[in-house]
Amino acid sequence: MSQTDGPLPAHPGSLLRATLKDLDCPKAVAARLLKISRQTLYEIIGEKQAITPSVALRVAKLTGTRPQMWLDMQQVHDLALARTQSRNLLKNVPQLEERW
Repeated sequence: MSQTDGPLPAHPGSLLRATLKDLDCPKAVAARLLKISRQTLYEIIGEKQAITPSVALRVAKLTGTRPQMWLDMQQVHDLALARTQSRNLLKNVPQLEERW
């Protein structure tokens, strides 16, 4: 994917939503097991809130995955989103030359 083309990389909430569905785990139960509010879980799986390192640790434990995977997904998504939202601003930021 180039810096300006293509869809945004998946938010980790979409994978968490699919994983909970595949595991037949109700969202309310998952929230309780993760020790987060249902609202927080709904915001994450609704792709409105980021997965924090603390939540990534818990999600990884619950799903048998690695916390770094969840954080990497979040970082890739966030960077692509920032790149898209900052496209016009970045056009006006010069690159320093070697003399600096």
